[in-house]
Amino acid sequence: MPNRTWPRTAACLAALTLAASGLTACSKEGPDGALKDFLAGWRSGNLNAVGFVAADGGKISAESVVTQLQELSGDLAKQPLVLSAAGEPKTTGNIASSTIKLDWTLPGGAPWSYNSTVRLTKEGSDGWRVIWEPAIVQSELAGGDRLGVRRVAAVRAPIQDAKGTPIVTPRDVVVIGVTPEKIKNLGQLQKDLQTAFKEAGTTVDMSNLADRVKNADAGAFIELITLRRTDYDKIRGQVRPLAGTVFREEKRELAPSRAFARALLGSADQATREDIDANPEAIAQGDIVGHGGLQQRYDTQLRGTAGVSVVISRVAADGTASDTQLYSTKPVDGKPIKLTLDAAVQNAADAALATQKQASSLVAIKVSDGAVLAVANGPDGGAVNTALTGQVAPGSTFKAVSTYGLLQKKLVTADTVVPCPRTRTVNGREFRNSNNSSLGRVQFHTDFAKSCNTAFVELAPKLGAAGLAEAATALGLGGQWDMGIESFSGKVSPAGNPTELAAATFGQGTTTVSPVAMASVAAAIARGQFKQPKLVLEPAPTKAVPDGPQLDAGAVQALRAMMREVVTSGTGTALGNVEGKPVSGKTGTAEFDNESKDTHSWFIGFQGDVAFAVMVQKGGSGAEAAVPVVETFLNALNK
Repeated sequence: MPNRTWPRTAACLAALTLAASGLTACSKEGPDGALKDFLAGWRSGNLNAVGFVAADGGKISAESVVTQLQELSGDLAKQPLVLSAAGEPKTTGNIASSTIKLDWTLPGGAPWSYNSTVRLTKEGSDGWRVIWEPAIVQSELAGGDRLGVRRVAAVRAPIQDAKGTPIVTPRDVVVIGVTPEKIKNLGQLQKDLQTAFKEAGTTVDMSNLADRVKNADAGAFIELITLRRTDYDKIRGQVRPLAGTVFREEKRELAPSRAFARALLGSADQATREDIDANPEAIAQGDIVGHGGLQQRYDTQLRGTAGVSVVISRVAADGTASDTQLYSTKPVDGKPIKLTLDAAVQNAADAALATQKQASSLVAIKVSDGAVLAVANGPDGGAVNTALTGQVAPGSTFKAVSTYGLLQKKLVTADTVVPCPRTRTVNGREFRNSNNSSLGRVQFHTDFAKSCNTAFVELAPKLGAAGLAEAATALGLGGQWDMGIESFSGKVSPAGNPTELAAATFGQGTTTVSPVAMASVAAAIARGQFKQPKLVLEPAPTKAVPDGPQLDAGAVQALRAMMREVVTSGTGTALGNVEGKPVSGKTGTAEFDNESKDTHSWFIGFQGDVAFAVMVQKGGSGAEAAVPVVETFLNALNK
């Protein structure tokens, strides 16, 4: 990568300025006294106590020396500097010389030390004076030279998938812009560009383009959008002929597709002014910096540490500039972040959400070891990582949790008859089933498969608040998970009164979860044990929750059969013919606002070694929106 000049940092050493007249002084105490005064004055920027003579014997003022010290120091003028004498001056007649040591702290904290020589002369009774010459600052410096600092950027490391394959790598992009000097009809140009951008699957806000064009230089490149090369190629024939358009080909650090785990990964872009101001020692203009998601969370590790090169910057008589390197440190390249993501599963998840107009999330987990295979948010990858951090009601998917508690405590069996009336009232609050349905007197496994709310309202007092909390804990909800990035493992309602207990038993009330939390519940049921989901493998999280105890074998076996029945004859029958192994799961319809009839659509389940959770915000019933997403996901995954 090309070298870049390191930005000057806040001064740790006082600027070498002299607020006094050009009068010179001298020392009659010997060369060591003059040297001591010179070093002290260099550090403080006040050389009034020192007398000087030019190398050619001519006069030179202290003020001029201060100015030259600052100019010669160049990019290092405001960097910390420690000066010390390396032994006593050596005197021969009226000439003395002394070795001094300069210890610089370079931008970024690297040390640079070397020795230099200060010569002194004694003229009659005037005492000792310093012979001023640029070589005092550094032996190879001459008048007009300056020390420059050149920054050598480190190579940013990739984020890798479970196979160690880089997810985010440099990929070809095309920056599309306009230039004022070529525009013939700005209004028409805007319309034509928007039409083309729509075909590329995106839109661009050009409401202020007229002002940008008006205020720009004639030949300016006014950037509008950056497209992946593949997306640009789709509209190349439309945008290239438009009068006023200009194009620039670049490489950007990008995932395989725009949507690919977008909210999870974040982006790696050129440093903003805010980035540089917040960390001027480590970040410079042109650096690639992480923004959002894992790119930001692990930016320091991924970015590495820049190297630094100290040069003599010299301009020849003909105006030619050149650098001569004096010292350098090598950059330390970034270290990769390794994730559990599986590219094929992630692509299937992203594709499944691509057709959703509502905000949606899908998390897939490997049953056998808890590895997170996909973290998808839609539409278009999503701006917020709701898949991991959402806090919403789980609706009837939570019946899987309360059912485990009921079965484990032997309060019911799958064949226990639990009536499913249209409504049931608790302390004056009426609870209803979806679509005001009623199943009558049926066995509990039918209540579960058909998602009868009122049956669970009747069973709530038997399970109790403690039993509900115990079941949720056994399945991993509410723990302090450490996945290497922010996540929400759920918060179960305390169910402090009969009404709240009734609501919480079928996933309403104050219980909140995230999609990854409910995917983990499905994985725990399929596995027979809770394992905290794993996402970041390297660096390994330090506070991951230990595996839970084995779940009650009889309760889990019965619950799995009931979740299978949801697909064979319950609310998830649309999944009966998907590709691959049999699917088991639970639908959910979650109310979230008493003032609105909108509901979130849920489905949690497992197929073979893959457990998953889907949530479509304001999607209606679980069967209405979430189940079709699962169908698309599994069919794509099992092609």
